Amino acid sequence: MSAKGAVQETGSRFFRQNIILATLSGKAVEISDIRPKDMNPGVRGYEGNFLKLMARFTNGCRIEINDTGTLVKYKPGVIVGGQFTHDCSCERGIGYWLEALICLAPFAKQPTQVILTGVTNKEIDIGVDIVRTVTMPLLQKFGVDASLKILRRGAPPLGGGRVSFVCSPVRKLQAIELVEEGKIKRIRGLAYSARISPDLANRMVHSAKGLLLKLLPDIFITSDHFRGDEAGLSPGFGITLVAESTNKGDLFLAEEVVPEPEQMTKDQLTPEDMGDRAARLLLEQIMRGGCVDGQHQAITLLFMALGPEQLSRVCMGQLTEYAENMQRLLEVYFGVTFGVYKQKRAGVPSSVPQRVVVSCIGQTLVNLSKRSA
Repeated sequence: MSAKGAVQETGSRFFRQNIILATLSGKAVEISDIRPKDMNPGVRGYEGNFLKLMARFTNGCRIEINDTGTLVKYKPGVIVGGQFTHDCSCERGIGYWLEALICLAPFAKQPTQVILTGVTNKEIDIGVDIVRTVTMPLLQKFGVDASLKILRRGAPPLGGGRVSFVCSPVRKLQAIELVEEGKIKRIRGLAYSARISPDLANRMVHSAKGLLLKLLPDIFITSDHFRGDEAGLSPGFGITLVAESTNKGDLFLAEEVVPEPEQMTKDQLTPEDMGDRAARLLLEQIMRGGCVDGQHQAITLLFMALGPEQLSRVCMGQLTEYAENMQRLLEVYFGVTFGVYKQKRAGVPSSVPQRVVVSCIGQTLVNLSKRSA
C-alpha cells in the first residue's frame, strides 16, 4: 500500500483516535513506532481486534502491519454500518470499541445494529452504563438517534457481557450551544453485582450516599444483582453515579468505579472504600464543572468539528490530554481549529481549575448515502 499522501503519526497512545479520524476523513494514515522498546513490541491483541471491527464496519479498507507489529498502514473504506455481532477482546472494556461505533455510525450507509460481547465495565474505558445514561442523550443534542441496551453483564477477566448498539444514520449533524451549566439538582446511580453476594453492592450504595447527602438531598442509587446467564462468566461488582443539572435540556456528569479482585486484595480495599471513591470522583467532576464531563470532551469536540458551518460553543472543565490530542488531530485530518478561552467564575478559589469555553466552525461532513428531508 502506497504511503504517498498518508498522515504520519507515531506511538500507540492515540492509536484508536487516528483510525477513527482517518475513516471519517477518508485519508490514509501510517502509525509507526508502536511500542518499539517494549518487552512485547507492536500492536496489542485488543488493537488488532479493533482493526477487525473497522474492517467489518467499513467496505474496502486496507490494513497492513509489518512483521514486528510496530508499523500500521491504514487506508479507510466506505462506512457501511449494518447488522452483525463482534467479540471484543477481554483486555479492554466494551466501551473501547463502542466509542468508535458511536463516532462512525451516524455517517454509515445503512442503519447500525451491532451486538458487542466482552467485558462491559472496566475502569480504563468508558462503562456501558455511562454510555446509556449520558452519551446517548448527548448524541441527541447533535441530532443523532441512537440507543444502547445492556443484555448481559460481563466482569473481567472472562467477560461474557453482551450489549446491543443501534444507531440511525443522519445526513449531517446539528450545531450545538452549551455554555450555561446550571446547578446540580439530583444524583442518580446504579450499583451492580454479578456472581457474588448482592450485599457488596448495597454496601457501596450506603457509603456513596453517606458522602453525597452532604451536597444535596435528592439522591437515588439503585442496586442490581445479576444471576445465571445475565451475570456473565466472572464475578464482579461496580458503581456508576450520574449528576444532573438544572440546565434546560438536562446536562449530565458521570463517574464510575469498577474494582478488580487483584486491586482490592493488594490495597486491602472494601466495598465501602469503592463507594466513597466513586462519590469523591463525582464531586471532583462537579468541581471542575463544564457542560460535559472529561469522558465526553473528545467526542463533543469531534461532533462540533463535523457539524455545519455554524458556530458551536461548549463550556468544559479543564481539558483532558485525550481531548487536547483530539483537537490536534482534528486540525490534521479536517483543518478545524478551535478557539479556547477561560471562563471567569466569581468566588471560586484559585486552586480550582478554570472552566473553558471551546468554540469552532464545523466542516459540514455530509452523509451522501442519506437523502435530505
